[in-house]
Amino acid sequence: MPDSRKHRGPHPQDEQDFAPRAIPALNRAVGDLCWLLSQGYSSHASGKLVGDHFQLSDRQRLAVLRCSCSHADRRDRQRRQVARQRLTGLELDVDGFNVLTTVEAALAGGFLLLARDGCLRDMASMHGSFRCVQETSAAIQCVGHVLAERKPAGVRWLLDRPVSNSGRLAAKLRELAANHDWPWQVELADDVDGQLAQSPRVIATADGPILSRCARWYNLAYDVVYRQVPGAKLLRLTGWPSS
Repeated sequence: MPDSRKHRGPHPQDEQDFAPRAIPALNRAVGDLCWLLSQGYSSHASGKLVGDHFQLSDRQRLAVLRCSCSHADRRDRQRRQVARQRLTGLELDVDGFNVLTTVEAALAGGFLLLARDGCLRDMASMHGSFRCVQETSAAIQCVGHVLAERKPAGVRWLLDRPVSNSGRLAAKLRELAANHDWPWQVELADDVDGQLAQSPRVIATADGPILSRCARWYNLAYDVVYRQVPGAKLLRLTGWPSS
Protein backbone atom coordinates (compact mmCIF):
# COMPACT_ATOMS: atom_id res chain seq x y z
CA MET A 1 0.00 0.00 0.00
CA PRO A 2 1.51 3.40 -0.97
CA ASP A 3 2.33 5.92 1.73
CA SER A 4 -0.46 8.53 1.64
CA ARG A 5 0.30 10.40 4.87
CA LYS A 6 0.08 14.19 4.75
CA HIS A 7 1.80 14.64 8.12
CA ARG A 8 4.40 12.78 10.18
CA GLY A 9 2.52 13.45 13.38
CA PRO A 10 1.55 11.33 16.39
CA HIS A 11 0.17 7.81 16.14
CA PRO A 12 -3.40 7.56 17.53
CA GLN A 13 -2.11 5.36 20.37
CA ASP A 14 0.69 7.72 21.44
CA GLU A 15 -1.34 9.92 23.77
CA GLN A 16 -2.11 6.85 25.88
CA ASP A 17 1.26 5.08 25.52
CA PHE A 18 3.25 8.20 26.40
CA ALA A 19 0.96 9.84 28.90
CA PRO A 20 2.76 11.34 31.93
CA ARG A 21 1.82 8.36 34.11
CA ALA A 22 3.66 6.01 31.72
CA ILE A 23 6.99 7.88 31.70
CA PRO A 24 8.44 6.59 35.03
CA ALA A 25 8.03 2.95 33.95
CA LEU A 26 9.46 3.70 30.51
CA ASN A 27 12.49 5.33 32.09
CA ARG A 28 13.03 2.31 34.32
CA ALA A 29 12.73 0.10 31.24
CA VAL A 30 15.39 2.15 29.45
CA GLY A 31 17.66 1.91 32.48
CA ASP A 32 17.25 -1.87 32.65
CA LEU A 33 17.80 -2.30 28.91
CA CYS A 34 20.92 -0.15 28.98
CA TRP A 35 22.30 -2.31 31.80
CA LEU A 36 21.61 -5.52 29.86
CA LEU A 37 23.23 -4.12 26.73
CA SER A 38 26.24 -3.12 28.83
CA GLN A 39 26.59 -6.76 29.93
CA GLY A 40 26.75 -7.89 26.31
CA TYR A 41 23.20 -9.17 25.87
CA SER A 42 21.68 -8.78 22.41
CA SER A 43 19.24 -5.95 21.82
CA HIS A 44 16.58 -8.36 20.51
CA ALA A 45 16.63 -10.72 23.49
CA SER A 46 17.04 -8.03 26.14
CA GLY A 47 14.44 -5.79 24.49
CA LYS A 48 11.87 -8.58 24.63
CA LEU A 49 12.76 -9.39 28.24
CA VAL A 50 12.38 -5.77 29.36
CA GLY A 51 9.24 -5.21 27.29
CA ASP A 52 7.58 -8.29 28.74
CA HIS A 53 8.63 -7.41 32.28
CA PHE A 54 7.09 -3.94 32.09
CA GLN A 55 4.16 -5.13 29.94
CA LEU A 56 4.89 -2.52 27.29
CA SER A 57 2.88 -1.97 24.12
CA ASP A 58 4.57 -2.27 20.71
CA ARG A 59 5.03 1.50 20.46
CA GLN A 60 6.47 1.69 23.97
CA ARG A 61 8.91 -1.14 23.19
CA LEU A 62 10.05 0.70 20.07
CA ALA A 63 10.61 3.88 22.08
CA VAL A 64 12.62 2.05 24.74
CA LEU A 65 14.80 0.40 22.10
CA ARG A 66 15.43 3.69 20.30
CA CYS A 67 16.43 5.37 23.54
CA SER A 68 18.79 2.69 24.86
CA CYS A 69 22.47 1.94 24.37
CA SER A 70 25.25 0.42 26.44
CA HIS A 71 27.14 2.59 28.92
CA ALA A 72 30.29 2.22 26.80
CA ASP A 73 28.46 3.32 23.64
CA ARG A 74 27.06 6.37 25.40
CA ARG A 75 30.48 7.45 26.68
CA ASP A 76 32.12 6.82 23.30
CA ARG A 77 29.46 8.75 21.37
CA GLN A 78 29.69 11.71 23.74
CA ARG A 79 33.48 11.73 23.39
CA ARG A 80 33.26 12.03 19.59
CA GLN A 81 30.44 14.56 19.50
CA VAL A 82 31.25 17.96 17.98
CA ALA A 83 29.68 20.85 19.89
CA ARG A 84 27.54 23.17 17.81
CA GLN A 85 29.87 26.08 18.55
CA ARG A 86 32.76 24.19 16.93
CA LEU A 87 31.02 23.35 13.65
CA THR A 88 32.09 26.61 11.99
CA GLY A 89 34.48 25.97 9.14
CA LEU A 90 34.07 22.18 9.18
CA GLU A 91 32.63 20.00 6.39
CA LEU A 92 29.36 18.28 7.28
CA ASP A 93 27.65 15.16 5.90
CA VAL A 94 23.92 14.93 6.70
CA ASP A 95 21.91 11.72 6.94
CA GLY A 96 19.04 13.30 5.03
CA PHE A 97 16.06 11.07 5.80
CA ASN A 98 17.13 10.56 9.40
CA VAL A 99 17.36 14.27 10.17
CA LEU A 100 14.36 15.46 8.17
CA THR A 101 11.85 12.94 9.52
CA THR A 102 12.67 14.02 13.07
CA VAL A 103 12.16 17.71 12.30
CA GLU A 104 9.00 16.94 10.32
CA ALA A 105 7.62 14.96 13.26
CA ALA A 106 8.40 17.86 15.60
CA LEU A 107 6.57 20.32 13.36
CA ALA A 108 3.59 17.96 13.00
CA GLY A 109 3.18 17.46 16.77
CA GLY A 110 4.60 13.94 16.91
CA PHE A 111 6.36 12.67 20.02
CA LEU A 112 10.15 12.94 20.03
CA LEU A 113 12.43 10.88 22.24
CA LEU A 114 15.41 12.34 24.08
CA ALA A 115 17.56 9.24 24.34
CA ARG A 116 20.30 7.93 26.62
CA ASP A 117 23.07 9.14 24.29
CA GLY A 118 21.63 12.66 24.07
CA CYS A 119 20.15 12.23 20.60
CA LEU A 120 16.65 13.23 19.61
CA ARG A 121 14.77 10.48 17.78
CA ASP A 122 11.30 10.27 16.27
CA MET A 123 8.76 7.46 16.23
CA ALA A 124 8.15 7.59 12.48
CA SER A 125 9.09 4.71 10.20
CA MET A 126 9.54 4.86 6.42
CA HIS A 127 9.68 1.16 5.45
CA GLY A 128 11.69 1.83 2.31
CA SER A 129 9.59 4.72 1.03
CA PHE A 130 9.50 8.46 1.65
CA ARG A 131 6.65 10.79 0.87
CA CYS A 132 6.99 14.55 1.23
CA VAL A 133 4.45 15.76 3.77
CA GLN A 134 3.08 19.22 4.49
CA GLU A 135 5.95 19.91 6.88
CA THR A 136 8.79 18.87 4.56
CA SER A 137 9.63 22.29 3.11
CA ALA A 138 9.38 23.92 6.54
CA ALA A 139 11.61 21.22 8.02
CA ILE A 140 14.28 21.80 5.36
CA GLN A 141 14.16 25.54 6.02
CA CYS A 142 14.47 24.98 9.79
CA VAL A 143 17.59 22.93 9.18
CA GLY A 144 18.92 25.50 6.75
CA HIS A 145 18.49 28.42 9.14
CA VAL A 146 20.31 26.59 11.95
CA LEU A 147 23.15 25.53 9.66
CA ALA A 148 23.44 29.10 8.39
CA GLU A 149 24.02 30.16 12.01
CA ARG A 150 26.58 27.40 12.61
CA LYS A 151 28.49 28.24 9.39
CA PRO A 152 29.97 24.89 8.32
CA ALA A 153 32.34 25.15 5.36
CA GLY A 154 30.06 22.96 3.28
CA VAL A 155 27.10 20.63 3.67
CA ARG A 156 26.56 17.39 1.77
CA TRP A 157 23.14 15.77 2.07
CA LEU A 158 23.15 12.01 1.55
CA LEU A 159 19.88 10.32 0.56
CA ASP A 160 19.31 6.59 0.16
CA ARG A 161 18.86 5.95 -3.56
CA PRO A 162 16.77 2.77 -3.05
CA VAL A 163 14.17 4.70 -1.02
CA SER A 164 11.27 5.69 -3.26
CA ASN A 165 10.87 9.43 -3.92
CA SER A 166 14.48 10.13 -2.90
CA GLY A 167 14.97 11.91 -6.22
CA ARG A 168 12.04 14.24 -5.54
CA LEU A 169 13.40 15.11 -2.12
CA ALA A 170 16.84 15.74 -3.62
CA ALA A 171 15.29 18.19 -6.10
CA LYS A 172 13.46 20.01 -3.28
CA LEU A 173 16.66 20.28 -1.22
CA ARG A 174 18.59 21.68 -4.19
CA GLU A 175 15.82 24.18 -4.97
CA LEU A 176 15.62 25.54 -1.42
CA ALA A 177 19.41 25.66 -1.12
CA ALA A 178 19.64 27.71 -4.32
CA ASN A 179 16.88 30.07 -3.16
CA HIS A 180 18.70 30.75 0.13
CA ASP A 181 22.26 30.57 -1.19
CA TRP A 182 23.10 27.72 1.17
CA PRO A 183 26.36 25.86 0.32
CA TRP A 184 24.76 22.46 -0.04
CA GLN A 185 25.44 19.42 -2.17
CA VAL A 186 22.79 16.73 -2.45
CA GLU A 187 23.73 13.19 -3.44
CA LEU A 188 21.87 9.93 -3.86
CA ALA A 189 23.85 6.92 -2.62
CA ASP A 190 23.30 3.18 -2.42
CA ASP A 191 25.04 2.81 0.97
CA VAL A 192 24.42 5.96 2.98
CA ASP A 193 25.07 4.22 6.30
CA GLY A 194 28.46 2.99 5.14
CA GLN A 195 29.47 6.34 3.71
CA LEU A 196 28.54 8.15 6.90
CA ALA A 197 30.30 5.62 9.13
CA GLN A 198 33.52 5.98 7.12
CA SER A 199 33.32 9.72 6.35
CA PRO A 200 36.30 11.88 7.36
CA ARG A 201 33.87 14.78 7.79
CA VAL A 202 31.61 15.54 10.72
CA ILE A 203 28.34 13.68 10.21
CA ALA A 204 24.79 14.49 11.32
CA THR A 205 22.59 11.54 12.25
CA ALA A 206 20.85 9.93 15.22
CA ASP A 207 21.28 6.39 13.86
CA GLY A 208 22.87 4.44 16.72
CA PRO A 209 24.93 1.92 14.71
CA ILE A 210 26.39 4.73 12.60
CA LEU A 211 27.20 6.78 15.69
CA SER A 212 29.09 3.81 17.11
CA ARG A 213 31.36 3.70 14.03
CA CYS A 214 31.82 7.29 12.81
CA ALA A 215 34.79 9.56 13.53
CA ARG A 216 32.89 12.71 14.59
CA TRP A 217 29.24 13.71 14.72
CA TYR A 218 27.02 16.71 15.37
CA ASN A 219 23.58 16.44 17.00
CA LEU A 220 21.81 18.34 14.22
CA ALA A 221 18.20 17.25 14.75
CA TYR A 222 18.43 18.12 18.47
CA ASP A 223 19.89 21.54 17.65
CA VAL A 224 17.23 22.29 15.04
CA VAL A 225 14.26 21.21 17.15
CA TYR A 226 15.40 23.11 20.23
CA ARG A 227 16.12 26.24 18.18
CA GLN A 228 13.24 26.17 15.71
CA VAL A 229 10.39 24.14 17.26
CA PRO A 230 10.15 25.25 20.91
CA GLY A 231 6.72 23.67 21.32
CA ALA A 232 7.81 20.18 20.27
CA LYS A 233 6.51 17.22 22.29
CA LEU A 234 9.63 15.82 23.97
CA LEU A 235 9.83 12.65 26.04
CA ARG A 236 12.99 12.36 28.12
CA LEU A 237 13.72 8.64 28.20
CA THR A 238 17.33 8.58 29.33
CA GLY A 239 16.94 5.75 31.84
CA TRP A 240 16.70 5.42 35.60
CA PRO A 241 18.81 5.35 37.61
CA SER A 242 21.35 7.30 35.55
CA SER A 243 24.93 6.14 35.46
